[in-house]
Amino acid sequence: MASQAENPAPQDEAPVETGARDVGTDGSVDSADSRRRGGLRGRLNRLKDRRAVYLVPNTITCTSMFFGFLSIIWAVQGRFSDACLALLVSALMDGLDGKVARLTHSASEFGVQFDSLADLVAFGLAPAVLLFQWQLAELGRLGVAIAFVYAACGALRLARFNVNAHVGSKRYFVGLPIPAGSCTLVCFVFFAELFRDSLPTLTLIMSAVLTFGVGLLMVSNVRYFSFKEYDIFRAHPYRFLVLFLILLALLYSQPKVVGFLYCAIYIVSGLLYTLVLLPRHTNVQLLRTSSTDE
Repeated sequence: MASQAENPAPQDEAPVETGARDVGTDGSVDSADSRRRGGLRGRLNRLKDRRAVYLVPNTITCTSMFFGFLSIIWAVQGRFSDACLALLVSALMDGLDGKVARLTHSASEFGVQFDSLADLVAFGLAPAVLLFQWQLAELGRLGVAIAFVYAACGALRLARFNVNAHVGSKRYFVGLPIPAGSCTLVCFVFFAELFRDSLPTLTLIMSAVLTFGVGLLMVSNVRYFSFKEYDIFRAHPYRFLVLFLILLALLYSQPKVVGFLYCAIYIVSGLLYTLVLLPRHTNVQLLRTSSTDE
């Protein structure tokens, strides 16, 4: 009795709940329920981010795919000039979506995958159908095989690019880019109008060889300049503007001939760099390294 009188139990203290609530340094109470609600809210926000898409660049990509699909329809209907123009517009849209995404900071993994699927339709399937309906159908099963090789190589080119997008150098493409392959075939269709009626056999042979060759170049290890380091939105020397005016004037003067010539020069430039200049540069580096070691 004496000990209880000497140590009376405090009357103003509430029972302590162990493990139910945590008191923060600022006096706030963080319960287990609030933590669970916060975790659920965070998961919902991440789910919304994955479902959300950036409207502007993906709309441009969708427009590019639409013109590619339209090109297929027109090629089946025999409207080959319209089908070629649709592919050129599609290539223009494809060049814009990446620029818009970088300028607006709206690049996403969804946009990358969607762009590849759109490119497969616009620059893989559409040119194959166009060349088959225009010339390759005369070769029968061989024409089907050549058109399929181009489309399949385009799919392989896009798959390899997606896998190695963050590995290789941005200065060069490994393999001919699929939009450049499509533009080459389109410009050849326009160019061949100058001699198709007088030289039908030559037109057929050139169509088959070019379609098959462009398809193989897309899956090759030939390096092509990407132009990504030369941003059009920053300052450049004055001579670049003069050069652009000259190229534009030449293209306007003879669009069917000069357009195909530009594509041919781009294809040949990659072959020359990979087969001639790059081995010489590698040999020079090896000589310098060996002389330094000695």
